[in-house]
Amino acid sequence: MAEQQTPQVQIKADEKEMVGQYSNLAMIHHNPEEFTLHFIYVFSDGTHGKLLTSTILSPGHAKRFWRALGENIARYETQFGQIKEAGTPTPPTNVGFVQ
Repeated sequence: MAEQQTPQVQIKADEKEMVGQYSNLAMIHHNPEEFTLHFIYVFSDGTHGKLLTSTILSPGHAKRFWRALGENIARYETQFGQIKEAGTPTPPTNVGFVQ
């Protein structure tokens, strides 16, 4: 019997998406249907920031993402050493979105 091959997924991305963006704050919200991840950059003065992107995941996909991130952190630490954390960060207490 011939072995079935999984077709390769072709993903389109322009240069802007490939470069990526740096985020120094993530906010996560959830309800029974979805998890919403807001990736934010808070400027160094700490008085304002910019929402870079919001990503919405199903609960099942959020759990797979969490597991994949944990596996990648473990592989990173095996290769480069333990990631040092700078204590418990104090998230801003008064964060709100404006238009």
